[in-house]
Amino acid sequence: MPPTIYYHVALPVPLRDNFDYLGPSGLDGIRLSEGVRVKVPLGRRILVGMVVGTSVTTPVPDSRLKAIREVLDDAPLLPPPILALLRWAARYYRHPYGEVIRAAIPARLRSGLSVDGVTHSHWYASVGEMPSQLSKRAPRQAAVLGTLLDHMDTGTPAEVLNAEHERWRDAMRALVEKGLAERREQPCPGPPVEGPDKPHGSMQVSLNPGQTEASGVIRQAMGRFAPVLLDGVTGSGKTEVYLSAIEGVLASGRQALVLVPEIGLTPQLVDRFSTRLRVPLAVMHSGLSDTERHCAWRMAGTGRARVVIGTRSAVFTPLPQPGILIVDEEHDPSFKQQDGFRYNARDLAVYRAKLEGIPVVLGSATPSLESLANVTRGKYTSVALPERAGPARPPSVSIIDLRRHRTTDGVSGPLRERIAAHLERGGQVLLFLNRRGFAPALLCNDCGWAAPCSRCDSLLTLHAGQASMRCHHCGAQRSVPDRCEACGGSDLLPVGQGTERVERALREWFPQVPLVRIDRDTTRRKGALEGHIRAIRSGRHRILIGTQMLSKGHDFPQVTLTGILSLDNGLYATDFRASERLAQLIVQVAGRAGRADRPGEVCLQTHLPDHPLIQSLIHRGYQGFAQTALAERRAAGMPPFSHMALLRAEATARDEPMRLLETVRGKVVVADASKAVQFGPAPAPMERRAGRFRAQLMAIAPRRQELDPVVDQWLGELRENGRGRSVRWSLDIDPADVL
Repeated sequence: MPPTIYYHVALPVPLRDNFDYLGPSGLDGIRLSEGVRVKVPLGRRILVGMVVGTSVTTPVPDSRLKAIREVLDDAPLLPPPILALLRWAARYYRHPYGEVIRAAIPARLRSGLSVDGVTHSHWYASVGEMPSQLSKRAPRQAAVLGTLLDHMDTGTPAEVLNAEHERWRDAMRALVEKGLAERREQPCPGPPVEGPDKPHGSMQVSLNPGQTEASGVIRQAMGRFAPVLLDGVTGSGKTEVYLSAIEGVLASGRQALVLVPEIGLTPQLVDRFSTRLRVPLAVMHSGLSDTERHCAWRMAGTGRARVVIGTRSAVFTPLPQPGILIVDEEHDPSFKQQDGFRYNARDLAVYRAKLEGIPVVLGSATPSLESLANVTRGKYTSVALPERAGPARPPSVSIIDLRRHRTTDGVSGPLRERIAAHLERGGQVLLFLNRRGFAPALLCNDCGWAAPCSRCDSLLTLHAGQASMRCHHCGAQRSVPDRCEACGGSDLLPVGQGTERVERALREWFPQVPLVRIDRDTTRRKGALEGHIRAIRSGRHRILIGTQMLSKGHDFPQVTLTGILSLDNGLYATDFRASERLAQLIVQVAGRAGRADRPGEVCLQTHLPDHPLIQSLIHRGYQGFAQTALAERRAAGMPPFSHMALLRAEATARDEPMRLLETVRGKVVVADASKAVQFGPAPAPMERRAGRFRAQLMAIAPRRQELDPVVDQWLGELRENGRGRSVRWSLDIDPADVL
């Protein structure tokens, strides 16, 4: 009699152990493969899990084991390399395997729905040509109908409409009511049809010598694991290097995966890639509906999509024929997941490339110190693009000393004069301020009271447009008070400035100039950011005001002046990565200016013009700053020359997080105190947030194998004493910040 097979099933629950089950009834003699989804009972619930292994023994008595209720897949949902990546990630980040798997698959599959049989909405024009009066009476409807007419044969999916039109759904609804358009449900595209490949890369682009060398290094690495850091200044043409490398991958019949840090960068890349490569593309990001994401995932997994472009979670997308992995803007902290499964997509991309045996390209104008350290260690190959592509030249940089020049609504007189001059010459102007709202505080002029958040250790931000006070940490909102809540005075002043206040001032100073503000408040609606970016690139907007959403990789060829309104707060930050982040931000924002044939100018407003970071960036560039920063990190024993773990705890009672972390720390036994050091516990820099008090405990060690025992002891103690409902805790390996 053959031995009983026990199935190890990973479930999406916050427990670090897998669960053993008996095989499903009626399938005796058939062994389920690893990677197959199953429905299993857990207590009173029925959950969707994944088979992650089998054995012929189990420590659990058969009498206590339950059987798998239903098998959902005929074949493994995830291929072996992806399962290996997820296993490694669960171990490295110390996160439950079932929750790691859950983060790697689309929502429809997590709920147990079938891989196939999903339909995807496409819109079709119901007429063969544009009605003569539509453009005059309803220009937005005409623009949307024009897109449908351009895709008469295949129909137009939502992702194309999102990329080309702002608020297209209202216009589409009107077109359907008029009988000019219709919606049809189509199955997700299946695997590619056998036969000769469609031509791709027919648009020939000449690379400059630097790009040619970089492309050659990447192409020579094809077919083997090789991490390449593409260190190119802003405007140096890194995207052309990506495209050249991908053309080689496609010619060999393989696929490419490109990761970007933000949704806003996706339409720009999709447009360039689809125009140049002319192969099926799949797009993966959180802005898609569940069905759209499922279809994109399926296109990638069947091999139909030859190129996949996505944000952080796209690193887990299955590819049957992977050829290259590219991480654009690899320095960006958005690649780090900040809650739940706290992984770094950049680091997982490198490990995945190792598993797949393919090159991985990390591109940035401001490489992370981790990547630069890996170059020094010989782990990465570095390829530099030190000059801008084509006729573009680096912008000139000047400092406006705010000790000598007063500001009005955040803009100094010299900067206002430069704005007027650049507008007069036909250029676009970009003003950067990393603070949204009208003013960060509402202050009583009589007694000094400032409107606080009732749930956080922070002040409420004034949003004048909505006549509200909002907390940017917990989301709390209230009306603007008429009087001081401390003394009853009526002289309440908005202190400081946000993007909304700067926008109001510029509209008064330049009333005839089209202006757009881009921050989280103006881009909440689906497709809004893409619409703003299209309008900027078309030249419709002449003045651009925004937060760091405008700093990340966008190509605005008509911008000739960039003004950084305030950077002083970043010079006082306590996080050990603060100077690196600020330097990257300054260089990235400055890099938006002068990217075409017209010279660019950058103005930095600051009260600290002699600060070493500012002077280092101006005189030595980012590379000079990075060399100094790496030396400082090495001397201090901080990452990337050490490994760090951060244990956070929070509760509604002030003392409980500290009490738990003190207990955890006290249980740790370190054989050699010089190998691993614990810091804390201590209250978080913002102790109270969203009504909960927070504390944290940090551990640092020179090597990972010296940090692991400390983390293991933390988790062991938490399993015993940290499961109470009153205290929530989370573990962050390689934290992106310690705030």
